[in-house]
Amino acid sequence: MLAVSASLRRGPFVLDVGFETPTPGVVALFGRSGCGKSTAINIIAGLLRPQSGRIVLDDDVLLDTESGVNVPPERRAVGYVFQDARLFPHLSVAANLRYALRRAARAPYVTRDTVVDLLALGPLMDRRTHQLSGGERQRVAIGRALLSQPRLLLLDEPLAALDEARRGEVLPYLESLRDQLRLPMVYVTHDFAEVLRLATHIVLMEAGRVTAQGKVGDMSLDRRLRSIIGPDEVGAIIDGTVLGIDPISNLWRVRLGSGEVNVQAGDLDVGAPLRVQLLARDVIVSTQMPRHLSVRNSLAGIIAGVQDDDSDSDLITIDIGGEKILARITKAATRELSLRPGMQAWALVKSISLRGHAFAARTDRRRAPT
Repeated sequence: MLAVSASLRRGPFVLDVGFETPTPGVVALFGRSGCGKSTAINIIAGLLRPQSGRIVLDDDVLLDTESGVNVPPERRAVGYVFQDARLFPHLSVAANLRYALRRAARAPYVTRDTVVDLLALGPLMDRRTHQLSGGERQRVAIGRALLSQPRLLLLDEPLAALDEARRGEVLPYLESLRDQLRLPMVYVTHDFAEVLRLATHIVLMEAGRVTAQGKVGDMSLDRRLRSIIGPDEVGAIIDGTVLGIDPISNLWRVRLGSGEVNVQAGDLDVGAPLRVQLLARDVIVSTQMPRHLSVRNSLAGIIAGVQDDDSDSDLITIDIGGEKILARITKAATRELSLRPGMQAWALVKSISLRGHAFAARTDRRRAPT
């Protein structure tokens, strides 16, 4: 477990944060620019000392201002990946990696060969850093951080300086680290697409404070998220299970709650977990079992809540068998259908509206030691 509590005043800005997250997993510090995300992880890394605070990683106290404990950054066994790669320009990729191995404060649990394979660095080893693309530089920076043998990896908007193509290049490697090494990570971002791909938990920050925190699925239903991501991105995030290929549509069949949907995704294994996002704007509500419709995905459930969304629409929460999804409909539709908690309903969503991402780690894979 990672437990963080810290207060810091820097000029007019005041940071007062507190959160606890289980490990392993990827904790996303999510919020607008300037809300204090980078300041928070600099405190975790030991690069900033708060006026008051306590940080505990598993059973080790890294900071406790009351008792005077403040473990130096180099002894915290924390890896750090910055927005800019910060590689040594006079060294080759191989030499940058060797430097991290020599400086590691702990016994190795991940080898250079493992890191090179995970991040596909083999073809880059003899190059100088100025010969690398932005995405390649970030992969090397991640590799160097891993070879410091950290118990915790901090990433401060590592993809912010990259264009969309380069971000798409790096994200699968971060997913591999999460799934194969099972290394705890704290990931700073203001890009919700990155949260959707990587995170297991979200810590929502605004103006130096934590406004909400929890598992990704629970947080996707939290109204406080809307103010950051905007109304069009509001929707449920559910970790489902791959059932197989539908022979007619050639789409993947995925179990969500007690129902099933078809999702377009890449190569998957039957039984594998798959994260699916259903945007509220793409979900249609029916109070009768749908028949003779072109929409292929129908999820039966019970209405769990009706919330005011804006002046013209409501958010309808539907429990589909232990999982909850959201639908945005007009207030007129809510009245005409007499929607209320406890009613049976069907949520309809087009296959093209579903976003699927491979997610959780298999239990037989390696885990970074504590």
